Amino acid sequence: MISVQPFERLGRFRNEWLNARHHFSFGHYHDPQRRGIGGLLVWNDDEIAPDTGFDPHPHSNMEIVTYVREGAITHEDSLGNRGRTEAGDVQVMHAGTGIVHAEYNREKTPTRLFQIWILPGRQGVEPGWGTRAFPKDSAGTLTPLADGRPGANGGALPLHADAAVLAGTLRKGETVRETLRPGRAAYLVPATGAVSVNGVAVNTRDGATITGETELTITATEDSEVVLVDVVG
Repeated sequence: MISVQPFERLGRFRNEWLNARHHFSFGHYHDPQRRGIGGLLVWNDDEIAPDTGFDPHPHSNMEIVTYVREGAITHEDSLGNRGRTEAGDVQVMHAGTGIVHAEYNREKTPTRLFQIWILPGRQGVEPGWGTRAFPKDSAGTLTPLADGRPGANGGALPLHADAAVLAGTLRKGETVRETLRPGRAAYLVPATGAVSVNGVAVNTRDGATITGETELTITATEDSEVVLVDVVG
């Protein structure tokens, strides 16, 4: 089963520096039909104005993945980590036993990103942070950027969850095939462009919930950049 939530129907939040869309219930947006998929609880589509951002605030017992689509984000945390993650790259924060962090757009243009929250497989892990570049030679495939699934090959950032965040670029007409193990689900969003998933159209920044499928055929109907989360359903 593939169910598409059009971008226009996502939850909304806007203030003077943040323009956000929520794929699942978050903050003041509550939809009892959209509470996440398995361990995937949050997928926010954020636009952050220049020289603004999220001031220091705490988290615990959550895996927080940030995929930067345009611009860059500067991370600071209570462990002393500091780093800049730019468009196409990904960062992972393990909130674990507790961490305080800030995320700022220090650029001269808006930063646009996906923020993805996944429940860890166990509580109380050691907090931490890491970042990695999107492999620029990965066109035509979906590459694991953060991966905590059994058998993960270690090329991706680790996750303390049986889940993975994958991404790839597809040229118009290109097809990639992904296998989901039994009992798993996926959530797919084209950051740009449009694709069909097993024949179902998914447009730019729409969200596709995929359950009960084991083989995915993803075909680009436009040049596209695709992000997919694979989780236990």
